[in-house]
Amino acid sequence: MKLLLDTHAFLWWVVGDHALSAAASRAIADEDNTIFISAASAWEITTKYRLGKLPGVAAIVADLDAAISDQGFSGLAVSVRHGQAAGALPGPHRDPFDRMLIAQAMLDQLVLVSNERPFDSYGVARLW
Repeated sequence: MKLLLDTHAFLWWVVGDHALSAAASRAIADEDNTIFISAASAWEITTKYRLGKLPGVAAIVADLDAAISDQGFSGLAVSVRHGQAAGALPGPHRDPFDRMLIAQAMLDQLVLVSNERPFDSYGVARLW
């Protein structure tokens, strides 16, 4: 299975936070699964750290590429196609980071690992 971790799922995995569901933890730990972290999540983490909203992630922000690869995950670039799809998504969901993750999951046929129930209204496969 190909999984795209929502930003909170990635951070919770890295720091060992028990807020990550058991099903999500099992799927991430399963070596048969391929795990992706979006460039949008890197942007979100770094932005929220800069604004003081994620003060505990300094080590992750210092080298996000290493934080991703050390877990055996792969980065997922944002393409023009992803940007167009994210911008065209219907509905009231306003978070640009979430909209990008939804678009990437839809276009690249990835299962989105997230506790965000509003994602379900977009028809994206979600695991939690």
